[in-house]
Amino acid sequence: MPRPRHRGIYLLPNLFTTGGMFAGFYAIIAATQGHFADACIAVFIAAVLDGVDGRVARLTNTQSEFGVQYDSLADLISFGLAPSMVMYHWALASMKLDGVTPGKIGWIAAFLYAACAALRLARFNSQVGQVDKRWFIGLASPAAAGLVVSFVWTFDAFGFTGTELRYAALALTVIAALLMVSRMRYYSFKGAGPRHDRVPFLVPVVVVAVLVAIAIDPPTVLLAICAVYALFGPVYAMWRRLRRRPEEVTT
Repeated sequence: MPRPRHRGIYLLPNLFTTGGMFAGFYAIIAATQGHFADACIAVFIAAVLDGVDGRVARLTNTQSEFGVQYDSLADLISFGLAPSMVMYHWALASMKLDGVTPGKIGWIAAFLYAACAALRLARFNSQVGQVDKRWFIGLASPAAAGLVVSFVWTFDAFGFTGTELRYAALALTVIAALLMVSRMRYYSFKGAGPRHDRVPFLVPVVVVAVLVAIAIDPPTVLLAICAVYALFGPVYAMWRRLRRRPEEVTT
């Protein structure tokens, strides 16, 4: 009679997931203490670890349903709660200077971002295996988090205060939240097979150039990259709609 298998979890990929969650938690603590640059860096570290844990699990053949669910819960902290709290403490909390109602709008916007991140993650989990892996439906939560915290990091580095930019911060927070739950397509940079995994020789050169640019001026370059990627969804959706109209006229 076979002995029952002991239930357990794979250590290596979940260590990276835990590290990402710790980075997100640290970002919240740093933001509450006014260390916004450290908080933003922590969110980007969480994004790097989030990209590593899944690859480590696939390379070591240690994928599990537990790992999938744990990764989503960690992402909610790192890319839902952490960016919303960083933005709230940097700018949205100062909305109360304009009155009681604007003050409420500030924390509601922060909650909206966190809620949309949770909805985005839940939708992603429910559609695994049902959609084209080359595309994300809605802006991925790490990308949205990168957009929010790079905005804070860049303007804080240039000497601007959140109070001065509170309305721009409010608009960016709401837009990032809505993009996450939108139906717009975003390229995922994941191949759908061996043929799609091959890239032109120019791509590694561009990647190296981007890494050098990030090393020279991290907050500004990351903000530019995140902003361009966030704009990709609306621009691509508009392009698809315009391309469809001539076909409808000819038919």
